[in-house]
Amino acid sequence: MSRVPPKWPPVEVEHPAPHPDAPEQGTKLGPHYAHCFGCGDETEGGLHLQTECGHDATIIAQFHVTDAHQGAPGLAHGGLLACAFDEALGSTVGQLLRKPAVTGKLETDFLRPVPVGSTLHIAGKLDGVAGRKVYASADGRLDAPDGPIALRARALFVIVDFSHFTEHGTADPRDVHPDRDINP
Repeated sequence: MSRVPPKWPPVEVEHPAPHPDAPEQGTKLGPHYAHCFGCGDETEGGLHLQTECGHDATIIAQFHVTDAHQGAPGLAHGGLLACAFDEALGSTVGQLLRKPAVTGKLETDFLRPVPVGSTLHIAGKLDGVAGRKVYASADGRLDAPDGPIALRARALFVIVDFSHFTEHGTADPRDVHPDRDINP
């Protein structure tokens, strides 16, 4: 018996165009915060996700799986793979819409194992906006942008005021990147 996947996005949405200040195709995107576990370059054992702006309003991310990312011997930990998708999809929303947002829901489908030593290529895209809700999805391919699909994810993000981060965090994120008007 085959299962019919639920409608995505689950509500009527508008299909947003990227913000006029969104990065151009080919732009390499640095970490939004040096100590971020997902994209930061100063977190030992972090994912060190590398992102760039792709074609057709996508964000392309790469995650190289190291020994520090194991769950079962020789295989990436599923939670770390979900983290990589959360980071890539968050970058998709933040970079393309140029609005601060937080993850409301993340669904990840694990289709094949991701071995240590492989590189996961994640392509994230915006699927629609309904009020403050932003829907995004991504595919993760093994070892090449056109490699076999290992994971799929979709997420709901909620646009928040920048004060969300200053009220609930431990530092003022603008001190980290004062030139940014998106997620700290």
